[in-house]
Amino acid sequence: MDEATLQLLQSFGFDRSRFERLRESVRRDQAHDNVVRGEITPPHDDDLRTFPHLGSLERERLAGLGLEAMRKGEVGAVVLAGGMATRFGGAVKAAVPAIRGKSFLELKIADVAAAAEHAGRPLPLFVMTSFATHADIVRLLEELADERVRAFAFPQFVDVRLELDGSIALDPDGRPSLYAPGHGDLPFALVRSGLLDRFLSEGGRHLYMSNVDNLTSTLDPAVIGAHVDSGAELTALVAEKRPGDQGGAPARVDGRLEIVEGFRFPPDFDQDRIPVFNTNTFVMDATRLGEPFDLDFFLVEKKVDGRTVLQFERLVGQLSAYLDTRCLVVERSGPDGRFHPIKVPKDLEREAPEIERILVARGILEP
Repeated sequence: MDEATLQLLQSFGFDRSRFERLRESVRRDQAHDNVVRGEITPPHDDDLRTFPHLGSLERERLAGLGLEAMRKGEVGAVVLAGGMATRFGGAVKAAVPAIRGKSFLELKIADVAAAAEHAGRPLPLFVMTSFATHADIVRLLEELADERVRAFAFPQFVDVRLELDGSIALDPDGRPSLYAPGHGDLPFALVRSGLLDRFLSEGGRHLYMSNVDNLTSTLDPAVIGAHVDSGAELTALVAEKRPGDQGGAPARVDGRLEIVEGFRFPPDFDQDRIPVFNTNTFVMDATRLGEPFDLDFFLVEKKVDGRTVLQFERLVGQLSAYLDTRCLVVERSGPDGRFHPIKVPKDLEREAPEIERILVARGILEP
């Protein structure tokens, strides 16, 4: 590898020994069985708690619990922003204009600022970047500084893609093809940055994690309250499944409730038996995130520069195999909608009007 690549890898926590071990498994053509081990069954009915309707007494009770936690300084937000917007012109996705000319990241900051205003104290926002987005997001956070939001950027790790035979995949410039190895980096990257220790030392307890491109996954005191009320260590927000939905879902694995990615279900398991799916929004017990979780690195094939390459990824949902987990069933659309992911420009064209209405109603955007 050239010197510049080696320096970049070192800067972003590249684990050479793990890379060589996984690479050797590919070279030896060892089986990489991503299918979950153990008996898998649909979740029990009482595994799926429905988020109370807007205006209900129960919703107000949960909001009170969440607001109390915010006022005590126990709550922070995490936004996953490591991705490049290849279908939006190749820019850093967090910087792409989304609603009223405001970028995805600007709207996420506005969400945390609105929650901080409600709580009457500044709230921390931790933005997980990647080697491809870190410098740009650091600049963005400086430009978008808001006294109500204590914003920090921290990078996830970096890895090197492989050819199908296990050799190092090269990009068109002849350098190793690099990638960020999945949102399962989150707890380990938080620890490496020192931000987890800082959050805990300041009384932090609960972290609300969402994707930068899901703008209606907002920091709601009632969601925090539902997590606190349940006593869970991990709360996964799930929504009603629709035809064509891809991704993970809650299931019982040897009797334990976990979030299982779609590709990990056995081929003979009917995933339609599970009526909800994972929105990739979680509330986490931050006091547990410093533990050395043994998350799997799953082998996946990717199309890069017109050819198939290999990469290993770990997934944040697998924390459910180690943390006591509950599921909160939320609306995906409508006034209380919390799932409007924007993956391609057509998504934004279709979803923008409803996203804007929701953000106005929640006090994140001006009417």
